Amino acid sequence: MVCASTLGIAGIATVLGYWPVLPFAGAEMLLLGWALYANMQRRFEHEHIEISEREVAIEYSRGNPPRVVFPRHWAQVKIRRPKSPLHRGQLVIESQGRGYEVGKFLTEDERRQLAAELRRLVGGMNQSPALPGTGSPDQFS
Repeated sequence: MVCASTLGIAGIATVLGYWPVLPFAGAEMLLLGWALYANMQRRFEHEHIEISEREVAIEYSRGNPPRVVFPRHWAQVKIRRPKSPLHRGQLVIESQGRGYEVGKFLTEDERRQLAAELRRLVGGMNQSPALPGTGSPDQFS
């Protein structure tokens, strides 16, 4: 619909002698198509966080590395403030000098809620609070 109306108006402008409008309208539609394609590809992104008695594991659907494992005893959950008002904060799990961001696609409130839940389960450095239940490890997706 957007493409038809834009190219239709550009076609009318071309017939009236304003031919430079047509290449710009075509470029605009190509850019819109690329943006929609990139957005649709991101719908498959997900992260899986698994917390057991000994470790915290993060699996990324797209990323390098695809899986990161930290010792739970040394892991810390931090929220880093944005460097400028135009950027968002980062939720990071760190251990032994390595840190990986989780929840990039969450809103600020959802990121804070996830951080609170992860802190409750992971604890701070040199802390390993008991996990609820003794069955399977807690998992977040």
